[in-house]
Amino acid sequence: MNYSKQGEQIYETLLNNVVHPSAEYIYDILRQANSNISLATVYRNLNKMAQIGRIKKINGLEDRAHFDHNTFEHYHFICRKCGRIYDIPCDIAPDIIKKAQEETGFKIESHDIVFNGICRECSENER
Repeated sequence: MNYSKQGEQIYETLLNNVVHPSAEYIYDILRQANSNISLATVYRNLNKMAQIGRIKKINGLEDRAHFDHNTFEHYHFICRKCGRIYDIPCDIAPDIIKKAQEETGFKIESHDIVFNGICRECSENER
């Protein structure tokens, strides 16, 4: 991916907002910072960065994709109350891919594991 000032602004915004933001969220932050950037440019740059592996694109969390600066293997947890997305280390189930391949005979090339429920903060607020 070729360097562009706008691409770097988008990447820096993603790094500074570790809430697994959507393109719209990043666009709103950039617009508030008086950046002259379009939503289409944000989408295009995020998708390119995800294609080359610089960031991770997370589909299926909502009706829109979210983006993650953390490209190391990990899982996600989505709170159904507040909508926040949390990282979960993959060492909680270290052999899950190997076991899935052995059981099914599939050659797994990539995976996204998402847990859904209520986060600790929302659980505490329910009490």
